[in-house]
Amino acid sequence: MMRWVTLTNKRGLHARAATRLVQEAAQFSAQLTLLRPAQNDAPEKQADLRNIMSLLMLAAPCGSELQLIAEGDDAENALDHLEALIHNRFDEDE
Repeated sequence: MMRWVTLTNKRGLHARAATRLVQEAAQFSAQLTLLRPAQNDAPEKQADLRNIMSLLMLAAPCGSELQLIAEGDDAENALDHLEALIHNRFDEDE
């Protein structure tokens, strides 16, 4: 299963936001991946949502359109939850 999400928080996928994603992803058994499609001269990159370093390596600024991918028993629930977290700008006051 896959859904498109757009980062709307001012700092994009920074350390605090990535930490929130890792913490929330840990609640699910599904395999969870965040993919940044190839853009201009930048190649496609993907990150395991349970690995903060791989998330930070995406270097995804505000406005980035990403694919949230889930595979497994609770994939749809995981997508619902993580999509809401991203939509709510990681519950930051920005």
